[in-house]
Amino acid sequence: MTGVQTITVAGKDDGLRLDRWFKTYYPALNHGALEKLLRTGQVRVNGARAKANRRVEAGETIRVPPIKDAAPAPEKAAAPRKDDADFIRKITLFEDASVLALNKPFGLAVQGGTKTQRHIDGMLAALEKDGERPRLVHRLDADTGGLLILAKTRRAAAALSKAFQGRGVEKTYWAICAGRPPHPEGTIDLAIAKKMIWTDDGQSERMTAADDEEAKKAITDYMTLDSAGPVTFLALKPVTGRTHQLRVHCAAMGAPIAGDRKYGGPKARIEGAGDGLLLFCRTMTFPHPETGRATTLTAPLTGRMKDAFTLFDFDANAKVVWPQLPWKKKK
Repeated sequence: MTGVQTITVAGKDDGLRLDRWFKTYYPALNHGALEKLLRTGQVRVNGARAKANRRVEAGETIRVPPIKDAAPAPEKAAAPRKDDADFIRKITLFEDASVLALNKPFGLAVQGGTKTQRHIDGMLAALEKDGERPRLVHRLDADTGGLLILAKTRRAAAALSKAFQGRGVEKTYWAICAGRPPHPEGTIDLAIAKKMIWTDDGQSERMTAADDEEAKKAITDYMTLDSAGPVTFLALKPVTGRTHQLRVHCAAMGAPIAGDRKYGGPKARIEGAGDGLLLFCRTMTFPHPETGRATTLTAPLTGRMKDAFTLFDFDANAKVVWPQLPWKKKK
């Protein structure tokens, strides 16, 4: 147990929710205990009381009372590297005064973790200008490639975060799947939850279909765009945003995403397509944080997804027009 500490928020944690900041640096502190510390004023930000969902900013100070089994205080961020800035510029698809859009490569993490040293969030410090740096407003899994939207200002981050959290953003993913869905297009309405599952490799924690109190509603629209034998090219639109939702839903309808050994097992392997997950964030339509106008951005295929499209002769410029599926109908 340590004494009272005053910790300065690092640049890499800018925009992070206060409860997630504590989860990162004080993993032994459960949410209930944190809420109590916040209610009683033992945790403060810049000397003032704060709520768990408050987003902290780089340079702010957090008062941390004595906590058992605390993780080490965050280390001072490394100096920005020019090659990080060059890399981000190389994968930039769109940029204006408020928005930065990247075509994230497969295998590159968006945020850091215990074993992750190189990630998008860490590189963004190299783009800091006049005290502002691009901020994450949503996530893509490391194994997924494609469109990643960033906010360039605090004001833009607040507006975009609200849009992503409130289903104000329409996303379309492309996936190459092993097998065919039961119908060419439709909606998967299947709740999921994180569970401990027994597999051939032993017990592991993963998302799975569930109908108990821990389950969260999960809805995905899908559309078949092409096929080559047992291989299917699907467009997927997540209506909700649960962890690994698209992967769980595709596996549940008998067409796991190619390369998804975690949820598809051996069936997810396609001869000649390699071992990586073939899931790509293709387009997003979102309200621009300054004008409010609907803005649509599209990421061209890269890496293993581009190679797979060539292998199966799928159209890399296929058009997707989503029908009025049942979940949209007013009651």
